[in-house]
Amino acid sequence: MNTMRRRVAVTGIGCVTPIGTGVDDMWAGLRAERSAVVPATRFDASIFRSQCAAQIEDFDPTRWIDARRVKRLDRFSQFAVASAHLALEDGALDLALENRERVGAMMGTALGGVGYAEEQAARFLRGGLRDVDATLALAVFGGSASCNIAIEFGVSGPNSTNAMSCASGSMAIGEAFRQIRDGYADVMLAGGSEAPLATLCFGAFALIRAMSTRNDDPSRASRPFDRDRDGFVMGEGAAVLLLESWEHATARGARIYAELAGYGTTNDAHHMTAPLPDGAQAARCMRLALHDAGVEPQQVAYINAHGSSTPLNDPTETLAIKQVFGAHAYRVPLSSTKGYYGHALGASGAFEAAISALAIARGWIPPTLNLDTPDPACDLDYTPRTGRALAPEVVLSNSFGFGGINAALVLRRP
Repeated sequence: MNTMRRRVAVTGIGCVTPIGTGVDDMWAGLRAERSAVVPATRFDASIFRSQCAAQIEDFDPTRWIDARRVKRLDRFSQFAVASAHLALEDGALDLALENRERVGAMMGTALGGVGYAEEQAARFLRGGLRDVDATLALAVFGGSASCNIAIEFGVSGPNSTNAMSCASGSMAIGEAFRQIRDGYADVMLAGGSEAPLATLCFGAFALIRAMSTRNDDPSRASRPFDRDRDGFVMGEGAAVLLLESWEHATARGARIYAELAGYGTTNDAHHMTAPLPDGAQAARCMRLALHDAGVEPQQVAYINAHGSSTPLNDPTETLAIKQVFGAHAYRVPLSSTKGYYGHALGASGAFEAAISALAIARGWIPPTLNLDTPDPACDLDYTPRTGRALAPEVVLSNSFGFGGINAALVLRRP
């Protein structure tokens, strides 16, 4: 049994999001306090009740990936590899100086390449197998996110991509944290990637009435914790954190955004789409993460909430936070940043871990956009509409997903 417990540093952030590509552009997008949600144009959304999305309009994968390789990668893998490039660049890590057997990649994605598979299925129906891209089988499986990162950079350490719905990005970061903490790797590229904006993919969520129908006012459609919320808005993108053991980071003089200090995960064991009404397992998940970090609830100075803007999630998360934090729940500021970029499913937790690290490093917490009339069941300090100057010492980031998956990360000031 390995009894090592090493500290883990966040030294780089790479992201491709609807509010900006690269850490500085994403931060500028947050500071602008504007939503990126627009009428969906990637496909014909007019046939659906829900017709808005958070799209990335200017993504050119050849900025980071050889054009011949780009043709073999689905969009979600392109996002993943581009974000890994950006994380390494941001962290100023030269892999030529590393033992690449001690460097790994872990990613999360709810749907993998299903959007690309949908496109290829249509080609098959039109022209038969000869019209299908020969790379289909290798492009669409979820593991292609972390495997293509490994191939791109020649890193042969621990590697996996989980598919645990909307918690998968946070879980990938948490599992990568454990790999470093327990001594199995020195460096990990970890995060989430999602490219679900395709007709059938989008339609499947419209069919179960999970998404907002505020089509006449897209920028205000994602409204976490608001009384008038009516569902989430689908988004896309990726974020990757560069994680290193504390010794490795300090030995090379790396800039450290935050310490990744704790991780917890549980399952509601209740329902595929509805959270456990009493929030007990979401609360236990937060407690596990705090215990793992050696942090007391009253030490948490900011919570980046899952806050999906769905009728069931937001009050249940609020209830769970009250169970964990007691009276402190009314003092600690929290926010959901999904009003900015919608819900990018498996990438959302990675976006939010990155934002949590930046809140620590840059001394500002982003607001919950579009929170005009709080739901009476949501009565905490959600940092409505406008961000706040605050340099939190300890941050909790929550992610909850279909299937009852709960994941929480704890980050603290280095």
